[in-house]
Amino acid sequence: MRYLTAGESHGPQLTAIIEGVPSNLPFSVDKINEQLARRQKGHGRGRRMQIEKDQVKVLSGVRHGYTTGAPITLVVENNDWTHWQGIMSAEPVEGAEEKRRVSRPRPGHADLNGAIKYHQRDMRNILERSSARETTIRVAVGAVARQLLEAFGIRIGGQVLQIGNVVAKRVDLPLDELITRTEESPVRCLDEEAAPLMMAAIDKAKEEGDSLGGIVEVIVDGVPIGLGSHVQWDRKLDGRLAQAVMSIQAFKGVEIGIGFEAAGKPGSQVHDEILWNEETGYSRKTNRAGGLEGGMSTGMPIVVRGVMKPIPTLYKPLMSVDIDTREAFSASIERSDSCAVPAASVVAEAVVAWEIASAMCEKFPSDSMDDMLENVSQYRAYTEKF
Repeated sequence: MRYLTAGESHGPQLTAIIEGVPSNLPFSVDKINEQLARRQKGHGRGRRMQIEKDQVKVLSGVRHGYTTGAPITLVVENNDWTHWQGIMSAEPVEGAEEKRRVSRPRPGHADLNGAIKYHQRDMRNILERSSARETTIRVAVGAVARQLLEAFGIRIGGQVLQIGNVVAKRVDLPLDELITRTEESPVRCLDEEAAPLMMAAIDKAKEEGDSLGGIVEVIVDGVPIGLGSHVQWDRKLDGRLAQAVMSIQAFKGVEIGIGFEAAGKPGSQVHDEILWNEETGYSRKTNRAGGLEGGMSTGMPIVVRGVMKPIPTLYKPLMSVDIDTREAFSASIERSDSCAVPAASVVAEAVVAWEIASAMCEKFPSDSMDDMLENVSQYRAYTEKF
């Protein structure tokens, strides 16, 4: 499977074209809209989320509730477009060229690098596409991937483990319970003591014109043994998952399983002992590897964490340089969140879902879900008896 996205933060819409989804997959628009709604929630979100009520439109590749095997086109319209039509028009509009022009790059953003790379004197041409608004359509794409995974009993959940300097105790729960409980938390955190402290930290940062980052965790349960491969670097599933999570705007680090903690432990406290059960086949006594060894899934839950830096758009802006005058100025201010970590947790689930679904389609290539379901069933029976 593959996909491309297009669209700007204040343009008319965000678009994705997905290719390679097998035919006859039961397809629900409501399930996509549920994921879009999850992305818009979270303590610390800004006024943009009061404007946008994201809903997907499916323009191709689905008929009467089932995929056809043809490319799927998804569209999410930007309600804020009504206020930006002149500024963001594809056709020249007299007097609009200088309106909302950006000449003062924001530290931590793509503004200056992108302007230099693409020869743009108005950095709005950079920030509109580099904006995290783009993650809206990636969540929609991930929601399609989720529906494919659900057909094979593969579930995905996520949680927030840290916001600012507030670190939550990691709670191990069955995935269904984790999903239910995180939906009830404004910061998607299971630690009932840490959650209110996180919200207080977000409120304080907002009052001070500042922003906060954090750590999110994604868990995938029900993945069969052997997705990915050890034979080439670009086929290793852990590498692909790391790239996917790092591609999310403002993410600066990824770890799998115990991750960086492994550097300070002996091998006896890092590797997972192998067990055999007559009914279920192979498993691991522990899951420190996070469900991945040698670039392949082990059959244990896949556990991926990502570090999100504080959002670089600050209402108490840092100093920058005006590219027109070369003089020092406060950086430009664009409408933004004080903390988007809870929302980023949903985005992380989406990009991980896509990579797992893609790996399933590579391991079990099929034009239709009928064939794919049969192939997966036979493979699981084989792994249980290996």
